[in-house]
Amino acid sequence: MEVAMSRTKEASRLWFAGFADACCLHRVVALCLRSKKLSIRTGQCFLLNGFIFLGSIVLLKSLVIPTLEWILPENCSQITSQDSCPFSRVLRLYSFLRSALVQLFYVFWFYPLYIFSIILSTMWYNDIAKHGFAAMEEQPSNQNEAVALESTTEKENLVDLGGVMIGIGEQVYSILLLTFFFLEVYALGFVPYIGKTLSFFLLSWLYAYYCFEYKWNFTEVSLDKRLDFFQSNWAFFAGFGNPCVLASFFFSPLVGYGVMAILFPLFVLTATSSRAEQAIFSKGRKEKDAGLGRLPLFYAADTFSMWVLRLLNLESWEQVQEKKMH
Repeated sequence: MEVAMSRTKEASRLWFAGFADACCLHRVVALCLRSKKLSIRTGQCFLLNGFIFLGSIVLLKSLVIPTLEWILPENCSQITSQDSCPFSRVLRLYSFLRSALVQLFYVFWFYPLYIFSIILSTMWYNDIAKHGFAAMEEQPSNQNEAVALESTTEKENLVDLGGVMIGIGEQVYSILLLTFFFLEVYALGFVPYIGKTLSFFLLSWLYAYYCFEYKWNFTEVSLDKRLDFFQSNWAFFAGFGNPCVLASFFFSPLVGYGVMAILFPLFVLTATSSRAEQAIFSKGRKEKDAGLGRLPLFYAADTFSMWVLRLLNLESWEQVQEKKMH
């Protein structure tokens, strides 16, 4: 009982530390003040996803649809029975035209804008992380996390064919892993009673991993180390990802995407400037394995990813298979 209480207390502490770390948006302001390029990219994300994308949704719901309902009325208010109304066929035609015009608005504006936003925002997120990391270099003390994550080994920068193949294998595996993990999150959302809750927590971990992955890429943390670090400190990253998901989880898919696209760069920057090691190992916790233990979050996604890699016969990936988690 004491062990369970101790683990619950430790999990709560780490969760709160991650949640608080994600909400430290004042660090974003500080980074933007240091870098003009970062301010421009962040502003472009707000302009595209906030003003244009979400603004279009507000315009549709507050102006376009009410105008169509006024021009193409839905019912005949002068009589009690629509069946006896001589204009019932006209009203049905109005209803069809109104729905068709709204759908055309989605097909020719929202969906292309949605795809365009995803592509452009993805490129901008990488620029934002790059400029944020460059701004962080002005504070050498904030590079301690990269040192701590790589403290047991030296960085190997050997440029050979084997290393290139392993790097390609890692990239392919990482893409497959996160893709299958996202599909797992989506599928769990349909499970009765507990599906939404499970989807919420898994989506929180997914967003947290995405946020920190930019930083780990720039600090050249190997894939096996980042996965091990992430799964060993799952409570912290659950807390970090919760604000990301809470901001958009209860909206419709399009609105939720727009909100998330606005806020995601901010969380990327808080992850870039995060001192996760200090938060995780604070209050006397010095050993990596002294806490809650490793939670195999990516077990199912890893199983499917390895199956696909074996199917594609990517033999170069076998060289790093023993390094990663099971």
